[in-house]
Amino acid sequence: MSEFEKDMEEQEEEGSFITLTDDDGNDVSFEVLDTIEYKDRTFSVLLPFDDQDDEVVILEMLFDGEDSEYVDFVSVDDEALIEEVFEEFLKREEEAFSEE
Repeated sequence: MSEFEKDMEEQEEEGSFITLTDDDGNDVSFEVLDTIEYKDRTFSVLLPFDDQDDEVVILEMLFDGEDSEYVDFVSVDDEALIEEVFEEFLKREEEAFSEE
């Protein structure tokens, strides 16, 4: 497990929350459900606080290439990739649940 994954796992255990600004300039708060490294990219699975239908949002995390610090979240336009990341998230959740 990479140092980044360890840090994200610790944050998730503590309950990690973020607020992002959408395209219309509105602040939207999320609970970070998981951070997944998939196909050499990093994605966050987020649950909006105000979403009534429990639909998650999957955003790609971008990093500064020099020191691997988080820089930004960007939307993912590839629906197939979103589905693949979501399936990985479900698989990880099932594994975590079965370990308890």
